[in-house]
Amino acid sequence: MTMVSFDREPGSYRHWKLRVEPPIAWLELDVDEHGGLVEGYELKLNSYDLGVDIELYDAVQRLRFEHPEVGAVVITSAKDKVFCAGANIRMLASSSHEWKVNFCKFTNETRNGIEDATENSGQVYLAAVNGSCAGGGYEIALACGKILLVDDNSSTVALPEVPLLGVLPGTGGLTRVTDKRRVRKDRADVFATRPDGVKGKTAVDWRLVDELVPRQEFREVVAARAREMARPRGGEGIRLEPLDRTVTDDEIRYPNVTAKLGEGTVEITVHGPRGDDWLLAMTRELDDLILRLRTNEPERGTWVFRTEGDPEAVLAHERRVLGAGDWLSNEIVHYYKRTLKRLDVTSRSLFALIEPGSCFAGLLLELALACDRQYLLDGPPLDDEDSEERASIVLTEANFGAFPMGNGLSRLESRFYGEPEHLDWLKRERERPLTAADAVELGLVTDAPDDIDWEDEIRLALEGRAALSPDALTGMEANHRFVGPETIETKIFGRLTAWQNWIFTRPNASGPEGALRRYGTGQQATFDRKRV
Repeated sequence: MTMVSFDREPGSYRHWKLRVEPPIAWLELDVDEHGGLVEGYELKLNSYDLGVDIELYDAVQRLRFEHPEVGAVVITSAKDKVFCAGANIRMLASSSHEWKVNFCKFTNETRNGIEDATENSGQVYLAAVNGSCAGGGYEIALACGKILLVDDNSSTVALPEVPLLGVLPGTGGLTRVTDKRRVRKDRADVFATRPDGVKGKTAVDWRLVDELVPRQEFREVVAARAREMARPRGGEGIRLEPLDRTVTDDEIRYPNVTAKLGEGTVEITVHGPRGDDWLLAMTRELDDLILRLRTNEPERGTWVFRTEGDPEAVLAHERRVLGAGDWLSNEIVHYYKRTLKRLDVTSRSLFALIEPGSCFAGLLLELALACDRQYLLDGPPLDDEDSEERASIVLTEANFGAFPMGNGLSRLESRFYGEPEHLDWLKRERERPLTAADAVELGLVTDAPDDIDWEDEIRLALEGRAALSPDALTGMEANHRFVGPETIETKIFGRLTAWQNWIFTRPNASGPEGALRRYGTGQQATFDRKRV
Protein backbone atom coordinates (compact mmCIF):
# COMPACT_ATOMS: atom_id res chain seq x y z
CA MET A 1 0.00 0.00 0.00
CA THR A 2 1.23 3.51 -0.79
CA MET A 3 2.24 5.29 2.43
CA VAL A 4 0.77 8.76 2.13
CA SER A 5 2.41 11.86 3.58
CA PHE A 6 0.43 15.06 4.01
CA ASP A 7 3.56 17.27 4.10
CA ARG A 8 3.36 20.01 1.49
CA GLU A 9 4.51 23.60 1.02
CA PRO A 10 3.99 25.95 -1.94
CA GLY A 11 7.48 25.40 -3.32
CA SER A 12 6.73 21.68 -3.72
CA TYR A 13 3.27 21.98 -5.31
CA ARG A 14 2.89 20.06 -8.58
CA HIS A 15 -0.72 20.94 -9.26
CA TRP A 16 -1.52 24.37 -7.82
CA LYS A 17 0.01 27.80 -8.28
CA LEU A 18 -0.38 30.15 -5.32
CA ARG A 19 0.17 33.85 -5.90
CA VAL A 20 -0.44 36.48 -3.22
CA GLU A 21 -1.29 40.00 -4.35
CA PRO A 22 -2.84 41.63 -1.24
CA PRO A 23 -5.69 41.85 -0.57
CA ILE A 24 -6.23 39.00 -3.09
CA ALA A 25 -4.62 35.58 -3.37
CA TRP A 26 -4.87 33.57 -6.59
CA LEU A 27 -5.03 29.78 -6.44
CA GLU A 28 -4.70 28.42 -9.97
CA LEU A 29 -5.28 24.74 -10.68
CA ASP A 30 -2.70 23.45 -13.16
CA VAL A 31 -2.66 19.69 -12.69
CA ASP A 32 0.39 17.76 -13.82
CA GLU A 33 -1.11 14.90 -15.85
CA HIS A 34 1.75 12.60 -14.86
CA GLY A 35 1.79 13.63 -11.21
CA GLY A 36 -0.69 11.13 -9.76
CA LEU A 37 -0.15 10.05 -6.17
CA VAL A 38 -0.06 6.40 -7.30
CA GLU A 39 0.53 4.81 -10.68
CA GLY A 40 -2.11 3.71 -13.15
CA TYR A 41 -3.88 6.87 -14.30
CA GLU A 42 -3.26 10.25 -15.91
CA LEU A 43 -4.76 13.40 -14.42
CA LYS A 44 -6.17 14.82 -17.63
CA LEU A 45 -8.40 17.92 -17.90
CA ASN A 46 -7.39 19.19 -14.46
CA SER A 47 -8.90 16.11 -12.84
CA TYR A 48 -7.62 15.43 -9.35
CA ASP A 49 -6.64 12.72 -6.92
CA LEU A 50 -5.72 12.79 -3.24
CA GLY A 51 -2.34 14.38 -3.96
CA VAL A 52 -3.97 17.35 -5.70
CA ASP A 53 -6.33 17.86 -2.78
CA ILE A 54 -3.56 17.61 -0.17
CA GLU A 55 -1.96 20.62 -1.86
CA LEU A 56 -5.25 22.50 -1.80
CA TYR A 57 -5.66 21.75 1.91
CA ASP A 58 -2.14 23.02 2.58
CA ALA A 59 -2.80 26.22 0.63
CA VAL A 60 -6.02 26.94 2.52
CA GLN A 61 -4.22 26.45 5.84
CA ARG A 62 -1.27 28.63 4.87
CA LEU A 63 -3.47 31.44 3.63
CA ARG A 64 -5.20 31.56 7.01
CA PHE A 65 -2.03 31.56 9.10
CA GLU A 66 0.65 33.06 6.87
CA HIS A 67 -1.36 35.71 5.00
CA PRO A 68 -3.76 37.72 7.19
CA GLU A 69 -3.32 40.52 4.64
CA VAL A 70 -5.39 38.43 2.20
CA GLY A 71 -9.13 39.06 2.39
CA ALA A 72 -10.26 37.23 -0.76
CA VAL A 73 -9.02 34.08 -2.46
CA VAL A 74 -9.74 33.39 -6.13
CA ILE A 75 -9.78 29.74 -7.18
CA THR A 76 -9.44 29.38 -10.94
CA SER A 77 -7.69 27.31 -13.59
CA ALA A 78 -4.38 27.94 -15.31
CA LYS A 79 -5.49 25.83 -18.28
CA ASP A 80 -7.38 27.24 -21.24
CA LYS A 81 -11.13 26.47 -21.42
CA VAL A 82 -11.12 23.89 -18.62
CA PHE A 83 -11.66 24.64 -14.96
CA CYS A 84 -11.69 21.14 -13.47
CA ALA A 85 -13.09 17.79 -14.59
CA GLY A 86 -13.44 16.58 -10.99
CA ALA A 87 -12.06 13.47 -9.34
CA ASN A 88 -10.11 11.28 -11.73
CA ILE A 89 -12.32 8.41 -12.89
CA ARG A 90 -9.49 5.96 -13.52
CA MET A 91 -8.24 6.59 -10.00
CA LEU A 92 -11.70 5.94 -8.52
CA ALA A 93 -12.32 2.84 -10.60
CA SER A 94 -9.00 1.23 -9.64
CA SER A 95 -8.92 2.24 -5.95
CA SER A 96 -9.88 0.05 -3.02
CA HIS A 97 -13.12 0.86 -1.24
CA GLU A 98 -11.39 2.32 1.83
CA TRP A 99 -9.19 4.52 -0.39
CA LYS A 100 -12.24 5.93 -2.20
CA VAL A 101 -14.03 6.58 1.10
CA ASN A 102 -11.06 8.28 2.77
CA PHE A 103 -10.41 10.31 -0.37
CA CYS A 104 -13.99 11.60 -0.39
CA LYS A 105 -13.89 12.28 3.34
CA PHE A 106 -10.70 14.33 3.08
CA THR A 107 -11.96 16.33 0.10
CA ASN A 108 -15.16 17.04 2.03
CA GLU A 109 -13.14 18.30 4.99
CA THR A 110 -11.07 20.53 2.73
CA ARG A 111 -14.19 22.07 1.15
CA ASN A 112 -15.61 22.60 4.65
CA GLY A 113 -12.35 24.31 5.58
CA ILE A 114 -12.81 26.77 2.71
CA GLU A 115 -16.27 27.63 4.02
CA ASP A 116 -14.92 27.88 7.56
CA ALA A 117 -12.27 30.37 6.38
CA THR A 118 -15.01 32.52 4.89
CA GLU A 119 -17.23 32.34 7.97
CA ASN A 120 -14.64 32.64 10.73
CA SER A 121 -11.57 34.29 9.20
CA GLY A 122 -13.16 36.75 6.79
CA GLN A 123 -11.08 35.19 4.03
CA VAL A 124 -13.72 34.95 1.32
CA TYR A 125 -13.37 32.49 -1.57
CA LEU A 126 -14.48 33.23 -5.12
CA ALA A 127 -14.58 30.59 -7.88
CA ALA A 128 -13.60 31.97 -11.27
CA VAL A 129 -14.87 29.20 -13.54
CA ASN A 130 -13.04 29.92 -16.79
CA GLY A 131 -13.93 26.71 -18.64
CA SER A 132 -15.78 23.43 -18.39
CA CYS A 133 -16.46 22.53 -14.78
CA ALA A 134 -17.77 19.09 -13.84
CA GLY A 135 -18.25 16.85 -10.83
CA GLY A 136 -15.70 17.54 -8.13
CA GLY A 137 -14.62 20.63 -10.03
CA TYR A 138 -18.05 22.15 -9.54
CA GLU A 139 -17.95 20.97 -5.93
CA ILE A 140 -14.79 23.07 -5.42
CA ALA A 141 -16.72 26.02 -6.82
CA LEU A 142 -19.70 25.24 -4.56
CA ALA A 143 -17.47 25.62 -1.50
CA CYS A 144 -16.75 29.20 -2.50
CA GLY A 145 -18.88 32.17 -1.47
CA LYS A 146 -19.39 33.36 -5.05
CA ILE A 147 -19.16 31.64 -8.45
CA LEU A 148 -18.39 33.55 -11.66
CA LEU A 149 -18.79 31.61 -14.92
CA VAL A 150 -17.19 32.63 -18.21
CA ASP A 151 -19.82 33.44 -20.83
CA ASP A 152 -18.37 31.86 -23.96
CA ASN A 153 -21.34 29.76 -25.14
CA SER A 154 -19.53 26.52 -24.29
CA SER A 155 -18.42 26.48 -20.64
CA THR A 156 -20.80 24.60 -18.37
CA VAL A 157 -21.18 23.50 -14.77
CA ALA A 158 -22.23 19.89 -14.23
CA LEU A 159 -22.66 17.12 -11.69
CA PRO A 160 -22.60 14.14 -14.08
CA GLU A 161 -21.82 11.35 -11.60
CA VAL A 162 -25.29 9.79 -11.56
CA PRO A 163 -25.80 9.50 -15.36
CA LEU A 164 -22.20 8.73 -16.30
CA LEU A 165 -20.71 6.80 -13.38
CA GLY A 166 -23.61 5.36 -11.42
CA VAL A 167 -22.38 7.05 -8.22
CA LEU A 168 -23.12 10.32 -6.41
CA PRO A 169 -21.18 13.58 -6.38
CA GLY A 170 -18.70 12.65 -3.65
CA THR A 171 -17.93 16.01 -2.10
CA GLY A 172 -21.22 17.41 -0.92
CA GLY A 173 -22.49 18.60 -4.30
CA LEU A 174 -26.07 17.39 -3.95
CA THR A 175 -26.39 18.98 -0.50
CA ARG A 176 -24.77 22.30 -1.34
CA VAL A 177 -26.84 22.75 -4.51
CA THR A 178 -30.10 22.62 -2.55
CA ASP A 179 -29.14 23.76 0.95
CA LYS A 180 -26.49 26.36 0.20
CA ARG A 181 -27.33 27.69 -3.26
CA ARG A 182 -31.08 27.16 -2.80
CA VAL A 183 -31.58 25.51 -6.16
CA ARG A 184 -35.17 24.34 -6.46
CA LYS A 185 -35.29 20.58 -5.89
CA ASP A 186 -36.88 19.70 -9.23
CA ARG A 187 -34.22 21.72 -11.03
CA ALA A 188 -31.58 20.03 -8.86
CA ASP A 189 -33.00 16.70 -10.02
CA VAL A 190 -32.69 17.72 -13.67
CA PHE A 191 -29.22 19.15 -13.12
CA ALA A 192 -27.86 16.04 -11.37
CA THR A 193 -29.11 13.74 -14.16
CA ARG A 194 -27.85 15.85 -17.08
CA PRO A 195 -24.39 14.69 -18.15
CA ASP A 196 -23.84 17.77 -20.33
CA GLY A 197 -24.48 20.25 -17.52
CA VAL A 198 -25.93 23.76 -17.64
CA LYS A 199 -24.45 26.96 -19.07
CA GLY A 200 -25.12 30.64 -19.59
CA LYS A 201 -28.26 32.40 -18.42
CA THR A 202 -29.88 29.14 -17.29
CA ALA A 203 -27.02 28.52 -14.85
CA VAL A 204 -27.63 31.98 -13.36
CA ASP A 205 -31.42 31.64 -13.33
CA TRP A 206 -31.17 28.29 -11.55
CA ARG A 207 -28.71 29.80 -9.01
CA LEU A 208 -25.97 27.37 -10.01
CA VAL A 209 -23.65 30.34 -10.52
CA ASP A 210 -23.87 33.99 -9.47
CA GLU A 211 -22.71 35.85 -12.54
CA LEU A 212 -21.78 35.46 -16.21
CA VAL A 213 -18.74 37.34 -17.47
CA PRO A 214 -17.55 37.64 -21.10
CA ARG A 215 -14.21 35.95 -21.69
CA GLN A 216 -12.44 39.15 -22.77
CA GLU A 217 -13.40 40.83 -19.49
CA PHE A 218 -13.14 37.80 -17.26
CA ARG A 219 -9.93 38.40 -15.31
CA GLU A 220 -10.63 42.10 -14.73
CA VAL A 221 -14.16 41.45 -13.47
CA VAL A 222 -12.97 38.60 -11.23
CA ALA A 223 -10.31 40.84 -9.69
CA ALA A 224 -12.85 43.62 -9.16
CA ARG A 225 -15.32 41.29 -7.45
CA ALA A 226 -12.56 39.88 -5.26
CA ARG A 227 -11.50 43.38 -4.19
CA GLU A 228 -15.11 44.22 -3.35
CA MET A 229 -15.39 41.11 -1.17
CA ALA A 230 -11.98 41.36 0.53
CA ARG A 231 -11.83 42.28 4.21
CA PRO A 232 -8.19 41.78 5.24
CA ARG A 233 -7.56 41.11 8.93
CA GLY A 234 -4.25 42.93 9.09
CA GLY A 235 -1.35 41.83 11.24
CA GLU A 236 1.74 39.82 10.36
CA GLY A 237 1.40 36.17 9.45
CA ILE A 238 3.36 33.31 10.93
CA ARG A 239 5.12 30.61 8.95
CA LEU A 240 3.91 27.03 9.30
CA GLU A 241 7.25 25.26 9.59
CA PRO A 242 7.67 21.58 8.61
CA LEU A 243 6.54 19.19 11.33
CA ASP A 244 9.10 17.43 13.54
CA ARG A 245 7.98 13.83 13.18
CA THR A 246 9.70 10.46 13.74
CA VAL A 247 8.12 7.34 12.24
CA THR A 248 9.10 3.75 13.06
CA ASP A 249 7.31 0.44 12.54
CA ASP A 250 5.49 0.76 15.87
CA GLU A 251 5.45 4.47 16.69
CA ILE A 252 4.74 7.91 15.28
CA ARG A 253 6.25 10.59 17.51
CA TYR A 254 5.97 14.37 17.53
CA PRO A 255 7.08 16.79 20.27
CA ASN A 256 3.54 17.06 21.68
CA VAL A 257 1.78 13.90 20.46
CA THR A 258 2.85 10.26 20.51
CA ALA A 259 1.13 7.30 18.86
CA LYS A 260 2.06 3.67 19.59
CA LEU A 261 0.84 1.25 16.93
CA GLY A 262 -0.45 -2.02 18.35
CA GLU A 263 -2.31 -5.05 17.08
CA GLY A 264 -5.49 -3.44 15.81
CA THR A 265 -5.11 -0.44 18.13
CA VAL A 266 -3.34 2.89 18.33
CA GLU A 267 -2.50 4.40 21.72
CA ILE A 268 -2.34 8.17 21.35
CA THR A 269 -0.91 10.38 24.08
CA VAL A 270 -1.23 14.16 23.96
CA HIS A 271 1.31 15.95 26.12
CA GLY A 272 0.38 19.14 27.95
CA PRO A 273 1.76 22.64 27.30
CA ARG A 274 5.46 22.98 26.57
CA GLY A 275 5.65 26.59 25.44
CA ASP A 276 3.62 29.58 24.31
CA ASP A 277 2.85 28.03 20.92
CA TRP A 278 1.71 24.69 22.36
CA LEU A 279 -1.93 24.66 21.17
CA LEU A 280 -1.03 25.45 17.56
CA ALA A 281 1.88 22.99 17.55
CA MET A 282 -0.13 20.22 19.20
CA THR A 283 -3.09 20.78 16.87
CA ARG A 284 -0.91 20.57 13.77
CA GLU A 285 0.61 17.32 15.03
CA LEU A 286 -2.74 15.79 16.00
CA ASP A 287 -4.26 16.80 12.66
CA ASP A 288 -1.36 15.21 10.77
CA LEU A 289 -1.55 12.06 12.90
CA ILE A 290 -5.28 11.62 12.29
CA LEU A 291 -4.79 11.96 8.54
CA ARG A 292 -1.83 9.56 8.44
CA LEU A 293 -3.61 6.93 10.53
CA ARG A 294 -6.87 7.18 8.60
CA THR A 295 -5.11 6.75 5.26
CA ASN A 296 -2.21 4.44 6.07
CA GLU A 297 -3.50 2.29 8.96
CA PRO A 298 -7.04 1.18 8.02
CA GLU A 299 -6.90 -2.04 10.04
CA ARG A 300 -6.06 -0.39 13.35
CA GLY A 301 -9.68 0.19 14.24
CA THR A 302 -9.51 1.35 17.88
CA TRP A 303 -7.77 4.53 19.00
CA VAL A 304 -7.10 4.98 22.71
CA PHE A 305 -6.49 8.55 23.88
CA ARG A 306 -4.49 9.58 26.95
CA THR A 307 -3.05 12.89 28.10
CA GLU A 308 -0.01 13.67 30.25
CA GLY A 309 0.76 16.93 31.98
CA ASP A 310 -0.34 19.58 34.43
CA PRO A 311 -4.06 20.48 34.19
CA GLU A 312 -3.33 23.96 35.54
CA ALA A 313 -0.89 24.57 32.69
CA VAL A 314 -3.59 23.54 30.20
CA LEU A 315 -6.09 25.93 31.79
CA ALA A 316 -3.59 28.79 31.85
CA HIS A 317 -2.77 28.23 28.18
CA GLU A 318 -6.46 28.05 27.34
CA ARG A 319 -7.18 31.35 29.10
CA ARG A 320 -4.31 33.02 27.27
CA VAL A 321 -5.36 31.83 23.79
CA LEU A 322 -9.12 32.12 24.11
CA GLY A 323 -8.86 35.47 25.85
CA ALA A 324 -6.38 37.11 23.47
CA GLY A 325 -8.94 38.34 20.95
CA ASP A 326 -6.42 38.73 18.10
CA TRP A 327 -6.60 37.21 14.64
CA LEU A 328 -3.93 34.55 15.32
CA SER A 329 -5.60 33.24 18.46
CA ASN A 330 -8.87 33.12 16.54
CA GLU A 331 -7.20 31.01 13.82
CA ILE A 332 -5.70 28.63 16.40
CA VAL A 333 -9.06 28.11 18.11
CA HIS A 334 -10.81 27.38 14.82
CA TYR A 335 -8.01 25.07 13.70
CA TYR A 336 -8.38 23.03 16.90
CA LYS A 337 -12.15 23.01 16.30
CA ARG A 338 -11.64 21.65 12.77
CA THR A 339 -9.22 18.97 14.03
CA LEU A 340 -11.73 17.80 16.61
CA LYS A 341 -14.34 17.71 13.84
CA ARG A 342 -11.97 15.54 11.81
CA LEU A 343 -11.88 13.18 14.77
CA ASP A 344 -15.69 13.22 15.00
CA VAL A 345 -16.05 11.87 11.44
CA THR A 346 -13.20 9.36 11.65
CA SER A 347 -14.43 5.78 11.25
CA ARG A 348 -12.53 4.38 14.22
CA SER A 349 -13.64 3.41 17.71
CA LEU A 350 -12.41 6.12 20.08
CA PHE A 351 -11.75 5.46 23.79
CA ALA A 352 -10.39 7.93 26.37
CA LEU A 353 -8.47 6.66 29.41
CA ILE A 354 -8.26 9.21 32.24
CA GLU A 355 -5.54 8.23 34.70
CA PRO A 356 -3.47 9.93 37.42
CA GLY A 357 -1.05 12.33 35.73
CA SER A 358 -3.47 13.11 32.91
CA CYS A 359 -4.58 16.63 31.98
CA PHE A 360 -8.07 16.25 30.51
CA ALA A 361 -9.02 19.82 31.40
CA GLY A 362 -10.94 22.39 29.38
CA LEU A 363 -9.92 22.24 25.73
CA LEU A 364 -8.17 18.88 26.23
CA LEU A 365 -11.32 17.49 27.85
CA GLU A 366 -12.87 17.98 24.40
CA LEU A 367 -10.67 15.11 23.22
CA ALA A 368 -12.25 12.79 25.77
CA LEU A 369 -15.75 14.07 24.99
CA ALA A 370 -15.12 13.36 21.29
CA CYS A 371 -14.54 9.69 22.14
CA ASP A 372 -17.20 7.00 22.08
CA ARG A 373 -16.38 5.99 25.68
CA GLN A 374 -14.50 7.54 28.59
CA TYR A 375 -12.99 5.55 31.48
CA LEU A 376 -11.58 7.24 34.60
CA LEU A 377 -9.31 5.36 37.00
CA ASP A 378 -10.71 5.67 40.54
CA GLY A 379 -7.57 5.06 42.55
CA PRO A 380 -3.81 5.60 42.68
CA PRO A 381 -1.45 5.14 39.72
CA LEU A 382 -1.11 1.46 38.88
CA ASP A 383 2.65 1.60 39.38
CA ASP A 384 2.48 3.38 42.79
CA GLU A 385 -0.32 2.23 45.03
CA ASP A 386 0.90 4.41 47.91
CA SER A 387 0.61 7.62 45.89
CA GLU A 388 -1.94 10.25 46.86
CA GLU A 389 -2.31 11.34 43.25
CA ARG A 390 -5.74 10.81 41.71
CA ALA A 391 -7.20 11.35 38.25
CA SER A 392 -9.65 14.20 37.69
CA ILE A 393 -11.16 16.27 34.90
CA VAL A 394 -11.95 19.98 34.72
CA LEU A 395 -14.82 21.68 32.90
CA THR A 396 -14.32 25.23 31.62
CA GLU A 397 -16.29 27.70 29.55
CA ALA A 398 -14.51 26.30 26.48
CA ASN A 399 -16.52 23.07 26.81
CA PHE A 400 -19.79 24.94 26.30
CA GLY A 401 -19.45 26.09 22.70
CA ALA A 402 -15.93 27.19 21.77
CA PHE A 403 -15.38 24.04 19.67
CA PRO A 404 -18.75 23.09 18.14
CA MET A 405 -19.33 19.83 16.29
CA GLY A 406 -20.64 19.62 12.74
CA ASN A 407 -24.21 19.65 14.10
CA GLY A 408 -23.61 23.11 15.56
CA LEU A 409 -23.76 21.82 19.14
CA SER A 410 -21.02 21.54 21.73
CA ARG A 411 -19.97 18.01 22.65
CA LEU A 412 -21.66 18.47 26.01
CA GLU A 413 -24.89 19.52 24.31
CA SER A 414 -24.64 16.45 22.09
CA ARG A 415 -23.93 14.21 25.10
CA PHE A 416 -26.88 15.59 27.04
CA TYR A 417 -29.16 16.44 24.15
CA GLY A 418 -32.52 17.77 25.26
CA GLU A 419 -31.37 18.14 28.89
CA PRO A 420 -30.84 21.89 29.47
CA GLU A 421 -31.11 21.44 33.25
CA HIS A 422 -28.19 19.03 33.18
CA LEU A 423 -26.09 21.51 31.19
CA ASP A 424 -26.91 24.20 33.75
CA TRP A 425 -25.73 21.83 36.48
CA LEU A 426 -22.47 21.23 34.58
CA LYS A 427 -21.91 24.97 34.22
CA ARG A 428 -22.02 25.33 37.99
CA GLU A 429 -19.22 22.73 38.24
CA ARG A 430 -16.74 24.63 36.07
CA GLU A 431 -13.17 25.42 37.04
CA ARG A 432 -12.73 22.76 39.73
CA PRO A 433 -11.19 19.27 39.62
CA LEU A 434 -13.92 16.67 39.29
CA THR A 435 -13.11 13.36 41.00
CA ALA A 436 -14.15 9.94 39.81
CA ALA A 437 -17.30 10.09 41.92
CA ASP A 438 -18.10 13.58 40.60
CA ALA A 439 -17.55 12.56 36.98
CA VAL A 440 -19.80 9.51 37.33
CA GLU A 441 -22.55 11.53 39.03
CA LEU A 442 -22.36 14.23 36.36
CA GLY A 443 -22.44 11.65 33.54
CA LEU A 444 -19.10 12.76 32.13
CA VAL A 445 -17.51 9.30 32.00
CA THR A 446 -18.73 5.88 30.94
CA ASP A 447 -17.29 4.14 33.99
CA ALA A 448 -14.75 4.66 36.78
CA PRO A 449 -13.17 1.28 37.69
CA ASP A 450 -10.91 1.20 40.72
CA ASP A 451 -7.22 0.36 40.54
CA ILE A 452 -7.90 -3.32 41.29
CA ASP A 453 -10.27 -3.79 38.35
CA TRP A 454 -8.85 -1.19 35.96
CA GLU A 455 -6.61 -3.35 33.80
CA ASP A 456 -9.20 -6.13 33.43
CA GLU A 457 -12.03 -3.71 32.68
CA ILE A 458 -10.06 -1.85 30.02
CA ARG A 459 -8.77 -5.07 28.48
CA LEU A 460 -12.28 -6.53 28.26
CA ALA A 461 -13.65 -3.31 26.77
CA LEU A 462 -10.96 -3.20 24.06
CA GLU A 463 -11.11 -6.92 23.31
CA GLY A 464 -14.89 -6.79 23.11
CA ARG A 465 -14.70 -3.90 20.66
CA ALA A 466 -12.16 -5.70 18.48
CA ALA A 467 -14.46 -8.73 18.22
CA LEU A 468 -17.28 -6.74 16.58
CA SER A 469 -17.87 -6.10 12.88
CA PRO A 470 -15.90 -3.03 11.76
CA ASP A 471 -18.64 -2.15 9.28
CA ALA A 472 -21.35 -2.28 11.92
CA LEU A 473 -19.21 -0.24 14.32
CA THR A 474 -18.63 2.46 11.72
CA GLY A 475 -22.35 2.80 11.12
CA MET A 476 -23.19 2.70 14.83
CA GLU A 477 -20.60 5.29 15.79
CA ALA A 478 -21.57 7.67 13.01
CA ASN A 479 -25.18 7.53 14.19
CA HIS A 480 -24.36 7.99 17.88
CA ARG A 481 -21.92 10.87 17.50
CA PHE A 482 -24.30 13.29 15.79
CA VAL A 483 -27.53 13.91 17.63
CA GLY A 484 -30.03 16.71 17.25
CA PRO A 485 -30.28 19.14 14.34
CA GLU A 486 -29.09 18.31 10.85
CA THR A 487 -26.76 20.74 9.10
CA ILE A 488 -24.99 20.81 5.74
CA GLU A 489 -22.02 19.13 7.43
CA THR A 490 -24.00 16.32 9.05
CA LYS A 491 -25.89 15.70 5.82
CA ILE A 492 -22.62 15.46 3.89
CA PHE A 493 -20.81 13.22 6.41
CA GLY A 494 -23.86 11.23 7.45
CA ARG A 495 -26.63 10.86 4.93
CA LEU A 496 -24.72 11.59 1.70
CA THR A 497 -21.51 9.79 2.64
CA ALA A 498 -23.37 6.73 3.91
CA TRP A 499 -25.27 6.43 0.63
CA GLN A 500 -22.11 6.97 -1.41
CA ASN A 501 -20.23 4.31 0.57
CA TRP A 502 -23.03 1.83 -0.14
CA ILE A 503 -23.22 2.77 -3.82
CA PHE A 504 -19.42 2.38 -4.16
CA THR A 505 -19.74 -1.31 -3.21
CA ARG A 506 -22.69 -2.09 -5.48
CA PRO A 507 -22.20 -3.94 -8.80
CA ASN A 508 -24.10 -1.20 -10.65
CA ALA A 509 -21.19 1.13 -9.90
CA SER A 510 -18.11 -0.93 -9.08
CA GLY A 511 -18.85 -4.35 -10.55
CA PRO A 512 -17.11 -5.51 -13.75
CA GLU A 513 -20.09 -4.33 -15.79
CA GLY A 514 -20.82 -1.30 -13.62
CA ALA A 515 -20.82 2.31 -14.76
CA LEU A 516 -17.67 3.30 -12.88
CA ARG A 517 -15.71 0.43 -14.41
CA ARG A 518 -17.01 0.84 -17.95
CA TYR A 519 -16.74 4.62 -18.19
CA GLY A 520 -14.60 5.55 -21.19
CA THR A 521 -14.48 2.03 -22.61
CA GLY A 522 -17.23 2.55 -25.17
CA GLN A 523 -19.36 -0.10 -23.45
CA GLN A 524 -22.62 0.70 -21.72
CA ALA A 525 -22.99 -0.27 -18.08
CA THR A 526 -25.22 -3.24 -17.34
CA PHE A 527 -27.52 -2.43 -14.43
CA ASP A 528 -29.35 -4.74 -12.08
CA ARG A 529 -32.75 -3.05 -12.27
CA LYS A 530 -33.98 -4.04 -8.81
CA ARG A 531 -34.45 -0.95 -6.62
CA VAL A 532 -33.04 -1.60 -3.14
